[in-house]
Amino acid sequence: MVDIELDGQKVSVAPGSMVMHAAEQAGVYVPHFCYHKKLSIAANCRMCLVEVEKAPKPMPACATPVTQGMVVRTKSDKAIKAQQSVMEFLLINHPLDCPICDQGGECQLQDLAVGYGSSGSRYEEDKRVVPHKSVGPLISMEEMSRCIHCTRCVRFGQEIAGVMELGMSHRGEHSEIETFVGQSVDSELSGNMIDLCPVGALTSKPFRYSARTWEMSRRKSISPHDSTGANLVVQVKNHRVMRVVPFENEAVNECWIADRDRFSYEALNSSERLTRPMIKQGGEWKEVTWQVALEYVANGLHDIAKSHGAESIGCLASPHSTVEELFLAASLVRGLGSDNIDHRLRRSEFLPSGSSQWLGTTIASLSQVSRALVIGSNLRKDHPLFALRLRKAVRHGARLHVLHNSHNDWAMSVASFDVLDSKDWTLWLAKLAAAVASLQGIDAPADIKPDDASLAVAESLMSGDSKTILLGNTAAHHPDAETLLTLAHWIGQRVGASVGYLCEAANTVGAQIVKAQPVRGGLDAGQMLSGGLKAALLLQVEPGRDTSRGEHATAAIAKSQMVVTMSPFRTNLDCSDVLLPVSPFSETAGSFVNAEGRLQSFHAVVKPLGETRPAWKVLRVLGEMLGVGNMAFESSAEVLQAALPGAASGELIPLGPVVPSRKTPLQIRAVSGQPVSVGMYQLDPLVRRSPSLQATADGKAAGLSETFA
Repeated sequence: MVDIELDGQKVSVAPGSMVMHAAEQAGVYVPHFCYHKKLSIAANCRMCLVEVEKAPKPMPACATPVTQGMVVRTKSDKAIKAQQSVMEFLLINHPLDCPICDQGGECQLQDLAVGYGSSGSRYEEDKRVVPHKSVGPLISMEEMSRCIHCTRCVRFGQEIAGVMELGMSHRGEHSEIETFVGQSVDSELSGNMIDLCPVGALTSKPFRYSARTWEMSRRKSISPHDSTGANLVVQVKNHRVMRVVPFENEAVNECWIADRDRFSYEALNSSERLTRPMIKQGGEWKEVTWQVALEYVANGLHDIAKSHGAESIGCLASPHSTVEELFLAASLVRGLGSDNIDHRLRRSEFLPSGSSQWLGTTIASLSQVSRALVIGSNLRKDHPLFALRLRKAVRHGARLHVLHNSHNDWAMSVASFDVLDSKDWTLWLAKLAAAVASLQGIDAPADIKPDDASLAVAESLMSGDSKTILLGNTAAHHPDAETLLTLAHWIGQRVGASVGYLCEAANTVGAQIVKAQPVRGGLDAGQMLSGGLKAALLLQVEPGRDTSRGEHATAAIAKSQMVVTMSPFRTNLDCSDVLLPVSPFSETAGSFVNAEGRLQSFHAVVKPLGETRPAWKVLRVLGEMLGVGNMAFESSAEVLQAALPGAASGELIPLGPVVPSRKTPLQIRAVSGQPVSVGMYQLDPLVRRSPSLQATADGKAAGLSETFA
């Protein structure tokens, strides 16, 4: 450790640290703009000038390494005058438009100008004007004259997102931050540039001129999209969600969120919202009271169970639903005498699993792996924050190997990227297993000879100290998913790697824990989507977009005598008989279990819209009306305690190793059918109804912008 004196107090910091790091450790604030703890040091702004004893002039705290015995003064006259001089230069060309700036009230420049700026300017020449830029539907660059050239946005693209979408052109007062050759900003993490910008140069285009920061209340929540479980701060005005920004949690999402976490809130205020229960009568939809709708559903389920047996009733539940909702849905179905409940909507194979399918390691550990094999995932789009972690590991020397059915730009260095038709994945993994067996002098799990490519990957995986094998969404949806897991597990055991699933949805792991899938031989999602039900309950599911069978599933479900849709939106109009308006994540309390098994609970941030009700309350009332016992819960906390006894929010739930359930000899075979692949902005009903997300390059590729305009 290096000992220095900072403003009269002794501070010990690691060798190679900068004065800024020592100040942070000592709790001393040094004004700055370009410095950010997650980005490289640029020393652009010079706002952090401090006095270092024996140095001839003030030194930038962010770029001055500590030395033994160094004496630093951050509040001396010399340091303050230097900081005031820098502020004067920063304000020379800055426009005086604070009253109309979206950054007003949370502007770093505005805050520091109060402490280090003067009451007037000595600069009398014309201020420079920078033309606005159009860079897509998410980020506004209309007021680039405000830019102070801190280059945080540029460094974020290069170092965190992996794509240099913004850069600085020209020199001196002609310098501009811009895209090049007319490109738009299309990174799946681009919204973080808005948070990083210390002034009002980069702002949120959907939020532009909507509200002032001091008008909004801030409430914590959890992202309902992918399996990261990103922590959010939802900003609310007049019971309406206005903006979503990240809440820092180093173990989960650090200080970043994906664009779908940030901008999907638009769907919460969509014209598609369902606000009153509806029943289809004579082919026409009519609004009814909750009492009428629930009695209609309860009587219908009772009659169908009496006429066709309880096993003719089933529930398809979205893995984006909360732990509480999935637990009560499973309790309701099983209380009626059926085991037909499933959340595995996009799966092709439904073999029972010997353990929960989860990440197999912690999210934070992905940043430190030295070797990684990812099978069947477009990681950058499917799991942007996991990709961010692996990108960091690769920058520090990790070797990444990929097997997928299409070549995608992962925005990081990849040691090998094998593109094969999904039917050949088991053969590729069998060759890799054979290569590992050959190098270790043991028997391979299948009688297949390795090739040079598989030997190279095997040698890589056998080196290094921290390794992981990750199966992505497409691998989980594969027609021979169990064989893929069996081979991955065998390889992982031999090379010392953790094995796990990246997991598709916010609560894929939680759904397994509360048994929202058949456990006593009930129909799986594939069978129910093929028309195996007389009564179908759809919990936040749109069969045409959320399942492996697409529109065929909608047609099959429509053949049921009764179809009940519980959704925040007017959807499934062609196949449903009843629509029950249930709350999205912003209007209900609940919990998600992310890919690493971390339970995270949240509360409603706004009141339910119209007559919308939390889904857990709707399921509880239906259970009571149908005589299902043990469903008399008064709060979501009581439901959670019943679902996961003793589990605490923020803690990891102990999960066993990810192991295959197949015990028969391994057979390498060609399988028919293609696994389902879903675009990043088509994952769930919320992102599909966000106009800004659908207007991006990834959104336009799916052609949903007109459907949910």
